[in-house]
Amino acid sequence: MKRRAWANFPFHPGKWPFFYGWMILIWGSLGIIMSIPGQTMGVSVFTDSLLGSLHISRDELSFAYMLGTIGSSFMLPWAGRLYDRLGVRPTAVAAAVGLGLILIWLSNIDNLLSGWIAAQATTAIVITLFATFLLLRFFGQGVLTIVSRNMMIQWFDQRRGFATGFSNVFVSLAFSISPLFLFTLIEAYTWEGAWVVMALLVGLLFPVVIIVFFRNRPEDSGLLPDGRSPGEELAVSAKKKKKILFPVIKEFTAAEAIRNFPFWVFALMMAMQALYFTGFTFHVMSVFAEAGLPDTMAITIFQPVAIIAVVVTLVASSVSDHIPLKYLLYFKGGGACLGILGVIFLGTTSWGYYLIIIGNGFMTGLYAVLATVTWPRYYGRTHLGAISGQAMMMIVFGSALGPMLFSRSLSYFGTYNASGWLCFAVYFSLTIMAFWADNPQKVLAERRG
Repeated sequence: MKRRAWANFPFHPGKWPFFYGWMILIWGSLGIIMSIPGQTMGVSVFTDSLLGSLHISRDELSFAYMLGTIGSSFMLPWAGRLYDRLGVRPTAVAAAVGLGLILIWLSNIDNLLSGWIAAQATTAIVITLFATFLLLRFFGQGVLTIVSRNMMIQWFDQRRGFATGFSNVFVSLAFSISPLFLFTLIEAYTWEGAWVVMALLVGLLFPVVIIVFFRNRPEDSGLLPDGRSPGEELAVSAKKKKKILFPVIKEFTAAEAIRNFPFWVFALMMAMQALYFTGFTFHVMSVFAEAGLPDTMAITIFQPVAIIAVVVTLVASSVSDHIPLKYLLYFKGGGACLGILGVIFLGTTSWGYYLIIIGNGFMTGLYAVLATVTWPRYYGRTHLGAISGQAMMMIVFGSALGPMLFSRSLSYFGTYNASGWLCFAVYFSLTIMAFWADNPQKVLAERRG
């Protein structure tokens, strides 16, 4: 009741000149973009600065990042349940403010740890970085991303894939240019100043946007998903209901969802992408240097990847409302395998660079669609926060292992190929498993005749 009491503050979404769900797409997309400082894409640009300022090794930094990210992943199911209970605005404000405070801490970390740096107290520095990365990843990659994405999901139903496709396009573009933007910010204000600028944007200004424009569910304001009116909802005929391609027969709880085989296939596929892509992104300059290629190629590779991802996202978003989602999973797995092969052969063949662009473009473009559409279609909207929190725990856990896996591969074998082949084998296996990742709602409908 408390949530509904202020659902129309400071204005009623129903009084907007058009369906407010389209505005929700804008604010939700902005929320995901604001999580970039807590994403590997946002941390990787600062990696070399941290190494130089804290006087630690790449393996030690990767180890702290891995432990912090793993720790944050175990907190996400709780955050998902908190979102289900409190709603979008309180949870998003807490995440944005928390992320801003951690960025302020990071902007001054070399001064705060100067005594340990002088004493070469590496263990104490790594433990501090672990706690820092735990909160950075929890608030950024975890909570702010979950809340922003779930808010958009709640406002659309039958047009969910089509609507969120527009969000995915802008998010993909923003993520692709973020390394170049952050690099420019560092050049202008130093790496410490760049974190301060982001802290002010995320932790001070964005909470105002959340309070004013974010909304939890259309039903809290007397509206319905997709912009339908209550009269239209009541007038839906039995004939029209039969035309719904993917009806929700059962609202799954989180406990029921994690006992379902398709949940694991989809979640592990997304977690595997997080592992591979964060490992590649975190060490992207080193990957290209090891292949004998310049830093400029490493920094700018994300732009052509984003162009392909945008096209894939638009097409996949349109067709996702009409086809089984496991078909998209096949293409996602195939794209990932191509991208990984590109990393493996980057230094030996000219086509390795282009395989990375094409493969990663398909992989990231389809991730944006599947991460948005899968959970409500397969398991309903009632326990969406808890279910997506379980999935995000696995995704964040995977992202924790990626940087360390790539770093160890280079340390032990002098090349990133070992980590590449391991990622390829797992991804290929998951792609085969996707053939059995059927929608549980369809299975229930068939059982009921």
